[in-house]
Amino acid sequence: MTSNHSKGRLGRTLHIVLLGVAMLALTLVMANVSSVSAQTMPPVASQPAGGGSEVDMWRGVRSGEQGYVSIPNKSAGVLVQSEGEAWRSVRNGPLSTYGGWVLGGMLGLLVLFFLVRGRIRIDGAKTGRTIQRFNAFERGVHWLTAGSFIVLAVTGLNVLYGRYTILPLLGPEAFAAMTQYGKFAHNYLGFAFMLGIVLIFVMWVKHNIPERNDITWALKAGGLFSKGVHPAAKKFNAGQKVIFWATVLGGAALGYTGVQLLWPFSFASMADMQLYQLIHAAVAVVLTAVIIAHIYIGSVGMEGAFDAMGTGDVELQWAREHHSLWVQEVTGETPGRHGGHHHGRHRAPAE
Repeated sequence: MTSNHSKGRLGRTLHIVLLGVAMLALTLVMANVSSVSAQTMPPVASQPAGGGSEVDMWRGVRSGEQGYVSIPNKSAGVLVQSEGEAWRSVRNGPLSTYGGWVLGGMLGLLVLFFLVRGRIRIDGAKTGRTIQRFNAFERGVHWLTAGSFIVLAVTGLNVLYGRYTILPLLGPEAFAAMTQYGKFAHNYLGFAFMLGIVLIFVMWVKHNIPERNDITWALKAGGLFSKGVHPAAKKFNAGQKVIFWATVLGGAALGYTGVQLLWPFSFASMADMQLYQLIHAAVAVVLTAVIIAHIYIGSVGMEGAFDAMGTGDVELQWAREHHSLWVQEVTGETPGRHGGHHHGRHRAPAE
């Protein structure tokens, strides 16, 4: 009797143990199935706080609405900055396209001008005497500004056009290294250029105030298209005054926008910096075209012009022909009957 009772109790205990093992196994299987389902099934989007729909939430993200962040950089609260696409389309579209036309057009016009007009020669007989046009300090400031601008123009144009023109020639690694060093040069030489602009303005602003005789000079195009035509001009003629103000105002715009880009988010928002970058590039392209024309006239385009910034002394007859009023102020000469000077009325033999 006792033996049968013990066997019954042992059987019930065994059933309980087996049932527990079965339930544990079932629990583990269900947990595994739930885990697999969570990995394979797409997540169910939670409703945004405030009862809005998911569509409204993403519409706000797409339109650049400001969110909340705990870090100091509050601009990180904007997940999608849609204006960036607009900036990219303008920079890589109209800006680069029209900029290329401006630069290429200027080069083409200068080549055509040289083929038609040739080098502008000194018409009168050379005197063999010189007159100081610029002193050493003025020439130093000029070359400081000119040298830094050339580097800035080359490195800046590389950023705008290099990936299309230079990258295929050099390859990715060489182009990346060149562009990186160019960026360093661009950033630091910008300060030298800004210093030069300030000094140029202080030195020459009094000589670049527009006057009535500038109108006559402009109407005659400075005699650039006609041999023997030399409108009266003071130290700077109307064309040089245009270059002066283009350089000063354009340089000021480049300096201001450049500083905004050198220290991002310190002075301007993201949208402002995108605008400043477009202005910076557009002004740089136009000013580069102007300076290309200036370099042409000051070198191969006109005989005797380079001496002004080379040695500082120019042939007296050259000064009489291109800056007659300035020569009168410096030497006290008076013009002759036909607008020439008493010391330079004889013409050189035809070449």
